[in-house]
Parts: sequence; C-alpha cells; structure tokens
Amino acid sequence: MDLGENVNTPTTRLLTLLNVSALKSKKRTRDEDLLPFEKLNKRKTVKLAEDITLDPGPSILCDSTNNGTEDEVAGGNEENDGVDSQDITSSYEQHYGPNTDLVSDASRNSMDQQRWTSSREKVGKLPTVFSLRNEDIIPPSKKLAKKTAIPERLRGPFQARQSKQSSDQRQIQDDLLSILSAHLDLYNPTLSLEDHRGVRDVVALHALDHITKKRRRVLKNNERLAHAKAASVSPPEDVQDQGFTRPSVLVLLPFRSSALAWLDALTTHTPSPAYQIENHSRFLSEYALPSDAVDKLAVAEPGTYPRDHVETFKGNVDDNFRVGIKLTRKSVKLFADFYGCDIIFASPLGLRMSIEKEKSADFLSSIEILVIDQMNALAMQNWEHVQYVLSNMNNLPKDSHDADFSRIKPWYLDGHSAYLRQSIFLSPFETPEFRALFNTTLKNAAGKVRIEKNWPAIQVPESIDQMFVPFDCTNPKDEPEKRFAYFTTQLLPRVLKSAVQSANTVIFIPSSFDFIRVHNYFRKQSSLSFAILSEYSTNQDISRARETFFSGKKAFLLVSERFHFYRRYKIRGIRNLIFYGPPEHPQFFSEFLSFPFLDDGVEASDVMSKVIYSKYDKFRLERIVGTKGVKGLLESLL
Repeated sequence: MDLGENVNTPTTRLLTLLNVSALKSKKRTRDEDLLPFEKLNKRKTVKLAEDITLDPGPSILCDSTNNGTEDEVAGGNEENDGVDSQDITSSYEQHYGPNTDLVSDASRNSMDQQRWTSSREKVGKLPTVFSLRNEDIIPPSKKLAKKTAIPERLRGPFQARQSKQSSDQRQIQDDLLSILSAHLDLYNPTLSLEDHRGVRDVVALHALDHITKKRRRVLKNNERLAHAKAASVSPPEDVQDQGFTRPSVLVLLPFRSSALAWLDALTTHTPSPAYQIENHSRFLSEYALPSDAVDKLAVAEPGTYPRDHVETFKGNVDDNFRVGIKLTRKSVKLFADFYGCDIIFASPLGLRMSIEKEKSADFLSSIEILVIDQMNALAMQNWEHVQYVLSNMNNLPKDSHDADFSRIKPWYLDGHSAYLRQSIFLSPFETPEFRALFNTTLKNAAGKVRIEKNWPAIQVPESIDQMFVPFDCTNPKDEPEKRFAYFTTQLLPRVLKSAVQSANTVIFIPSSFDFIRVHNYFRKQSSLSFAILSEYSTNQDISRARETFFSGKKAFLLVSERFHFYRRYKIRGIRNLIFYGPPEHPQFFSEFLSFPFLDDGVEASDVMSKVIYSKYDKFRLERIVGTKGVKGLLESLL
C-alpha cells in the first residue's frame, strides 16, 4: 500500500489523532508523578460516604476551563417536564444518537450522488418542496415533529409569548418548528421583514432545545458511569454522546447588530431569574452602539429611509466578529472560549480570520446545527467567506483537545458528521448561489425542505416605457461574456444614436465583476461622458458624481448594486434607466423607477427603462414581473 496516497484518509487521520492524544495523556501522567508530596500535617476535610461525588471521566460538558460546573451537573429538575421523556428525546436520538441508521452506506451513497425524490407539500400554510432520499419511504407528512418534542421548561414561556401574537404569526412559527424539530434542513428564501423576528425566535428555541437534549444525554451517562464506578462494576459501553469538540451550533451573521438581535432571541427563552446572563454588559458595549452615539437610521422619521435599509443597517454594522456562548442549566455565559462553548455567533469574515490565524478549524468539527441568516446581506459582503467557512466544517480535527474518545459517537469517528448536520438558511429572496449551496453542498440524510413563494409583480408608475431586452445564452459559464457583448455591440450603440437616450442615463449593474468590466470599457471610450457610484466611492466622490450627473455635465452614471445596498441615496436627474441585469433586490427596481419623479415637471412618458436579461436571470426577473409574468418573458429563450 502506498502510504503517501492514504495519508489524508479519515482512518489515517483518526489514528494519528488517537496516537497524539495517547502521548499527551502519558505526558500528563508523568507530570503528575512529579507533584510534591502532600504535607502530613495538612488539614483534611472529612465527607460522609453518601456525599462523595465520583468523577466518571472527561466530558465536554464538565470542562475544567469553565467555572459553574456544578450548574451543569445539577440538572435533576430538567427531567420533570410533565411529558413523556421518550417523546422528548426520540426524535433527537433517532437522528443524533450513536446508533442512528441515517449514516448507512446506502444512505451516504444517496447523498453523495444527489439521489433525491422531491415533492410539493403543504406544511400548514407554508408551500414547500420536500427532498428526501430515494430509499426513504416515510411520507413527508409523517416526518414532521410534534410540539411536545420540546421540553415544557422551554415550551411554556414560548407559548406564553405566542398568545400575544396574531394567529398567522403563530401558525408560521408552529409550521417551522415542526420542520426544524424533525431535524430536516430548511431553506426559507421568502422571509419578510414582518416575519423575521418570529422566525429568529423559533430557530433560537430549536437551537436551545438541541443543546438541552444533548446536555441531558451527557449528564445521564455521567451518572451511569459514576454508579458503575461506585459499585466497582464494568462501566457501560453505550455512552457515546459527544463530538470531538463542544460547539454544536454555529450562527453565521453579517453584522454585530445581527448578533445582538440573535442574543435577544436566545435569552427570551432563558428569562431571569431562572437564568443569569454573564458578561452581558461587555456584550452590549461591543455589539451595540456607544451610549453617546446617535443612530440616524433608528431616530429618523418613518419614510425617510426604506424600511428594509433601516432594519439591516441600524445599530453596530461591524462585519468582523465572533463570540462563543456557553449554556448551562442556570446561566448563559457570553465570551466563552470556542472549545468550551455551545453556540458560536460569528460573521464569515471574523470566523475566517480566526481560522487562518490559528491555522485550525477544529472548533467547527462537531457542528450539528448550522444557521445562516440574512443571506442577502452576506452576498453583498463576500460570498467566498461563507463558502470558506462551510468547507472547514465537520472535518476530522487536527488535535484531540483532550477529548474522551470512548464518549465520541461512532459516526464522528468515521468522519460522517456532515450527513447528520442540520442546516437552516434564511433570506428574503433567492439567488442561484443560495440554491446551489442548498442543492449541492447539504448532505443531511434526514432530508431537506425549501419554502416556495408566488411573487407578485412590482408596482411601478404607469405609462413608463419599460422594455425587457433578452439575449440568448445556452451555457451559464458564457453568460457574463454574452451579456457584455450584447450590451457593447447592440444595446449601447442604439442608445448613443438617440439624443434623448444618450443623456441623463443611469446604468445599474448588479454584479461587482460586471461593474468593473463596464467601467473599464467606458474609460476606454473617450467620447463617453460618465461618472460612477460604487461601494468604494468616498463621500466626496459621491457628492461630485451626483452633482455632475444632475447638472448634465455627465451623460451617464454607472451605479453598482452594492453601492445602493449600502448607501441608498436618492439620485436626481434620471430620465433613462438601463439595467445591465435585473437587480437582486426587487425593491431597487421600483426605487430607481421612482427617482425621475423627484424632479419637478417630469411625466411618466418622459422616462424610459430597459432591462437586459437571459434565462439565467429567472429568480431576479420573477421578483420584478411576478411568478406568472416571468413565464412569458422566458418562453422565447427556453
């Protein structure tokens, strides 16, 4: 056997990890032998036999790096939830138990070869598409979990808050909870501003429920091992209840303000005085705005800024952060060490910098629930960071981190944890990148659910001359080239021949790569008078570009979608609009069509709009012309 070819196999890496761990254990033993003798006259504490607590061995829920271990061991009251404990744990054990049948060879082959059977189903009021393994014969409706699967200690306060909401909001939360509690992957690209908070509360409840059940299983096994040791009998062998490292929930977010909102959602399920939040003041000082700062978005009169812009950018919008959160039965400990926490809130950039600095992503090796929220904002930052983080998840660790391998679940040791990780994607709309991530990278053997939506057409002022201009393309890899060729050889020359269309014209460009390309093309054309607005424009650049365009000194204004996403300026002087591609954010389309009417005396007949599109723009077109309207636009291209 060629060892060079097999050095990176899971078996080889695991054996290396075990050897390193064994060497460390021996080193610790030798170090302990060198400890000084105990003083003979040292005062000793006498305990009665029944008061002695026996140590069953290392546990990720009883680590020496954290104070408060007594809170985690004293979990007896958690069991008295008033419901059948079998009902509470059965779904969790079936999916995450050490002997789950979801990681069989046949199951993993189905996931690797993308053999799914899809069907449209109604979950309450939610129109969904279920994708299940071909050999999975359980009907989708039978997979949904019951509400009683959540312990009363968590379910009671949640239902009390639900009673204050509308029936529609309660229905959405219950429907989503039935999907999440069945450990199915969830992709919701239809999340409205009105529903975002309620959905966030449900996902936070699900994450807390998961950690509670995981802790309960570990504590029960600790007790069994302690009893076996006290009785001097062989310890039970079925105590595999852990991963390589402690963190089991990862929430990827775009801004610090998002992390603050998620912490609020989490702590609504852990209210005081039953729980204490440790380091909360520090968290507020680092993740909220300073007390003397004025948030112009939050204090502005309603209507001054678009509501979605306010909700996205109010508060602290720093995009480089990561924080660990440790949960015990009585406390929520913020700023816990990554290897001693249960939940990680992080931005993709912050997590990537941490991984590259430490040259290790071992703390992501045992993630069982992944949440990506505000995917539209993450796409406007750098989508590559998201892909980098996902590529470092659920891999065999490089170091043992003092793990007790006798307690690690077999499917972790086999390198199969990715087949059981539950992923939850939340976004107000869908893009090809999001769909590709959902379709091709998720391997949850339990199945996955995508929520659908019938999009209505965007309302725009009547009598505007709107043209949707198609170009033919048969390969998505050739699409950028074909689009650029059509724009420079056909559309732009026709525009330049018209005295009306070649002035007061905004060219809106969704892709940053396309924006750079078009900008370079314009720079080479000495006859074109233009200004630009990009995400890299300074305030001085923006003022100059807006003024020269409004005054007519510049005929064209190139605007990137990222600029409008971050800045949301109103632009005056527009009479002609060319959309190099349909905007990702549908509200941007209607906003730009409303800008010409900021000037006095402008009639709808004075405004012209052209949208360049191909069949690969289906998602973006659908959000503009509606689910029904997009079919007519694409018929000639299919």
